[in-house]
Amino acid sequence: MEGHDGTQKRDRWARLRFAVIGPLLAAPPAPGELQAALSALAARTWRHPLTGLDVRFGASTIERWFYRARKAQDPMTVLRNQIRRDIGAFPSVSLNTAEILRAQYADHPGWTAQLHRDNLRAVLTTADPPRPCPSYASVRRYLKAQGLARQRPKRRTAWEILGPCAPIAEREIRSYEVAYVLQLMHLDFHHGSRKVLTREGAWVKPLLVAFIDDHSRYLCHAQWYTAEGTEQLVHGFCQALAKVGLPRSLMSDRGSAMMSGEFTAGLEALGILHVPTLPRSPHVNGKQENLWSRVEGRLLAMLEGEANLTLDS
Repeated sequence: MEGHDGTQKRDRWARLRFAVIGPLLAAPPAPGELQAALSALAARTWRHPLTGLDVRFGASTIERWFYRARKAQDPMTVLRNQIRRDIGAFPSVSLNTAEILRAQYADHPGWTAQLHRDNLRAVLTTADPPRPCPSYASVRRYLKAQGLARQRPKRRTAWEILGPCAPIAEREIRSYEVAYVLQLMHLDFHHGSRKVLTREGAWVKPLLVAFIDDHSRYLCHAQWYTAEGTEQLVHGFCQALAKVGLPRSLMSDRGSAMMSGEFTAGLEALGILHVPTLPRSPHVNGKQENLWSRVEGRLLAMLEGEANLTLDS
């Protein structure tokens, strides 16, 4: 891969390393003075060959470069970033492990690499005898090298659901975080992607309500329901309050349950400031949206094989 000046990145790294150890090669230190010279070079600041930012190197690293270049006929060649000998290979992924991983992908192509690795570790550690599990990075690289990319399910976008609409306003969007625990609590309902079987024998899509503290990202409470009403919201909110106490403010979208008179009057009676988001702006409550992606990508993805999934299970 070439840099902006047309030279190879490996060559640019080699030139920097040669510049660092050049004084040692030009005037080798006297016996017993090498460590002092290395410490002096380690205390200096150098310019990163790719980013241009200041960078420092440890004395042991500089010492390794020095001995490698001193014994070589062409110092610039040995100081280049060396290509790994096992590039394209996966020594930690044995043939049996690869078969398990490929079978797992065939059954669950929508799983993330992290979820594949977690389940692979569970299979290998419970085997007789137990076998070591590759790291997450190895599993991810193996899936990518084999073309086993995650197949995401097709979901309708907000444009498809609500139709085209003009933006509310041109606003700058910034990330934020309050300074104290329970200064702000996030609230949201999530429509699960899997249907569950109720006790009456009907198939319904469950809804998960969750409450997250903004500062600590602590999940105060989460519970599944079959409806998104004020009764379910108040019940879940009371569970969260019983666990962590009263927050100073609460952020939610403008759903009917969150904007109902019973709920907003209850917040006022408890001295909790209600902070509703702008209409059609789920990114404002992004911490909740991040939780929903983990629920869908890890929890519900693990339940693909449950044919008769119930709300209790």
